[in-house]
Amino acid sequence: MRIKKEMIVRVISGNHKGMEGKVLRVFPDKNRVIIEGVNFMKKATRPSQNNPSGGMVEKEAAIHISNVMMLHGGQITRIGYKIIDDGSKVRVSKKTGEEITL
Repeated sequence: MRIKKEMIVRVISGNHKGMEGKVLRVFPDKNRVIIEGVNFMKKATRPSQNNPSGGMVEKEAAIHISNVMMLHGGQITRIGYKIIDDGSKVRVSKKTGEEITL
């Protein structure tokens, strides 16, 4: 997977198209990510010590990885790899050719 935790991404399709946020969690086996502030769902919770009254809680739900693209320099881009002189592999933006640092 080319999308990693802490990246800033934009949703490119679906109900939340155009929304941006930071990747909070990645599920590589299910090809899904959770993005901060995108795709909220309501969940019923039991009363607990932290939440004595219980009730409904809103939290982010996972979205498929194919529906998001990384933001670099304010625009969406695909991610590629390049081998540099010392033999290490770095991530590069396909649109601009610049190195990507997290």
